[in-house]
Amino acid sequence: MNEFVIDKKQMRRSFNRAAAGYDAAAVLQREVCTRMLGRLEYIKLQPSRILDAGCGPGWGMRQLAAKYPAAQLVALDIAIGMLQNARGHSGWWRKLFGGARQLQVCGDIEALPLAANSVEMIWSNLALQWCNDLPTAFAGLHRVLKNDGLLMFSTLGPDTLKELRLAFHGVDSHNHLNRFADMHDIGDMLIHAGFAEPVMDMEYLTLTYDDVRGVLYDLKRIGAHNATAGRGRGLMGKNAWARLVENYEQLRRDGKLPATYEVVYGHAWKPQLRTTMDGAAIVQTSFKLK
Repeated sequence: MNEFVIDKKQMRRSFNRAAAGYDAAAVLQREVCTRMLGRLEYIKLQPSRILDAGCGPGWGMRQLAAKYPAAQLVALDIAIGMLQNARGHSGWWRKLFGGARQLQVCGDIEALPLAANSVEMIWSNLALQWCNDLPTAFAGLHRVLKNDGLLMFSTLGPDTLKELRLAFHGVDSHNHLNRFADMHDIGDMLIHAGFAEPVMDMEYLTLTYDDVRGVLYDLKRIGAHNATAGRGRGLMGKNAWARLVENYEQLRRDGKLPATYEVVYGHAWKPQLRTTMDGAAIVQTSFKLK
C-alpha cells in the first residue's frame, strides 16, 4: 500500500465539513488566487466558457465572473458542500441570471465528467495537490480544453509545510502530511499530456502563528486534513503531542511559528495538432521557467 495515496472519500468529508467556514480561513487561497488573477492581465484570450476545477466555495469564480462577464462558468468541486456554499454566496443578479451564466458540477478532477473540447479556459487554484495521479489529471484537462485554449493553475510544491513535516519527524510511525510534486516534474507532465508552451514558476509564502494549535486549526478550517492512506486513525496521545510541540518550538523565529508554502504556478496552451508531411505528430519536449 502506498501510504501517500489520498483517500478521496475522507477528503470529500473533510471539505464538506469545512465548506461553511472556508472563506473566512482561506487566507493563502485568496492571496494565491489574487496573484493568479494578476497574471491574466497578460493573457489576451476572451473565453466563452471557463472551467474552475476545484472551485471550493466560489471566491475565485466570482472574481473570474467579474473579469469575464460574458463567459459561462463551470464550477467543479469534489465536495457538494463547497458547491452549495458557492451557490449561497451568489448575488441577486446571479440568482436571476445564473442558469445561463453558471453550471455546477460535483466531480473529481482526475475523472472529469465533461465533454471533450468543451471549454476555452481551465482555471484551478490550489486544487491539483489533491490528485493521486497528476498525469491522468492533466490528460483529462487537456481533453476537455478546446484547441488554442488555456490552462492556468496553482498547486503546492515539496517544501510546503516543511516546518510541520520536520516537527512530526520521530513523533510516531504514521504519515501526517501529503506528498507534493516538484515543479519540474509538473512541467514534464504537461508536455506529455499534450500541452504546448508550458511556463512554470514558484514562490514561497509563509504564514505565522502563535502556537502549534493555530497551525493545525487553520488546516482543519479549510478541510486540509491528512487524508493519506498512511495517516493515524485515532487521536494523538499526550506524549506524541508534547514531542510535536517541542520540535516545532525549536523553529520559532521572532516570537512566531512559521508555516511555509511552496506555491507552484503554471500555465500552458492546448495547441492545434501539428504533423509532419508524412502525418507524424510534432510534440514539444521542453518548458520554460520564469
